[in-house]
Amino acid sequence: MLEVRELASRYGRIPALAGVSLDVRRGELVAIVGANGAGKTTLLRTLSGVQPMAGGTLRFDGADIAGATPRQRVQRGVVQVPEGRQVFGGLSVEDNLRLGAFARRGSTTVSDVYTMFPVLRDKRAEPAGTLSGGQQQMLALGRALMADPLLLLLDEPSMGLAPKLVAEIFGHIRTLKARGTTILLVDQNARAALAIADRGYVLETGRLVAEGAAAALLGDEQVRQAYLGH
Repeated sequence: MLEVRELASRYGRIPALAGVSLDVRRGELVAIVGANGAGKTTLLRTLSGVQPMAGGTLRFDGADIAGATPRQRVQRGVVQVPEGRQVFGGLSVEDNLRLGAFARRGSTTVSDVYTMFPVLRDKRAEPAGTLSGGQQQMLALGRALMADPLLLLLDEPSMGLAPKLVAEIFGHIRTLKARGTTILLVDQNARAALAIADRGYVLETGRLVAEGAAAALLGDEQVRQAYLGH
C-alpha cells in the first residue's frame, strides 16, 4: 500500500532523513522505533505532507503522492494522529470529531467513535481542552477515524500517559488492526509498539539501520540493548 524509496527531508541545511526506504502492506501494523531525535516524527510528518520532501519517491495505493498536499493525502486516505494529540481545546469533543471528516467524509459516524470510546460520549459537549491526557488521545484517534483512513499514521500515542492508559490505547490500536486498518506506528515505548506490530524498522539519525519481523527485532540482542532497554 505504501512504498517509500530513498526518502530525504531537511530542516534548512540540517538533514533529518537520508535515504529512507520502507513498505507497508495492506492490513499490516508496522512499527518505527529508535532513540529520541532519530527522525521518527519527521518521517510521519513527511509522509503526511506536513514536512517537505528533499528527495526520493513516495507512492500510496499505486499512485505517486510526492507532490500531493496534506489535504490531498488525507482525501486519498493517509490520516495522521499527531504527536501531542493537538486537539482543538476550545471546541467541544463532538465538534473535534466532526472536523475529522472535513477533508474526507467516510462511513464512520460520531456514534461509531462513541461506541469505541464511551467516555467521549459522556463528555461530548465539553471543551476538548478540559479532557485528561488519555481522553484527549482517544479524541485524537477518534477524530482520525472519522476520515475512514486507509493508512493510519500514529505518532507517539502513549506519550505522557499512565501505564494503565497506555495499555488501553494499545488495546484500541490492536482492535483497529483486527478490523483491517493499515497502521504505521511510532511510539517511545518501543517494546510495546513491536509487541503488537507485524514488522518493524529501526531508525537512527535519519537512517534505517535494521528491519524485520517485529518478534525478531524484539529478540535481537543488539536492538534490545540499543533501543529497548535490558
